[in-house]
Amino acid sequence: MDDASIAAETIPETAPNALVSGSAIPADELARLTDDIVSALKTVYDPEIPADIYELGLIYKIEIEDDRSVKIDMTLTAPGCPVAGEMPGWVENAVGAVEGVSGVEVNMTFDPPWSADRMSEEAQVAVGWY
Repeated sequence: MDDASIAAETIPETAPNALVSGSAIPADELARLTDDIVSALKTVYDPEIPADIYELGLIYKIEIEDDRSVKIDMTLTAPGCPVAGEMPGWVENAVGAVEGVSGVEVNMTFDPPWSADRMSEEAQVAVGWY
């Protein structure tokens, strides 16, 4: 990854997700898009765990392109998750509804595999682990 595409903003350490953006988007618009995308992701819940996918640490990377299209790398709590075929569509629909987003591409990855240490403190409290 070259310097121009290095993370414009790192999502808080409690949810170790990276945001990458092209430099053509004005900083104030990028900040609004970032906040709105994260808010949209927080509306998507894993049906087996009472926490949203963002706080669970299922979102590995959010990339906002110059044309305001969004690429998301995400994972699941387990490869055999019963909603594996549906959850990427839920993410695409949620982020696609954000004002200013021109398109969404969701890529599933299991590298690295998800583990509970990716969960934020908020998610740990929600599941009773904290």
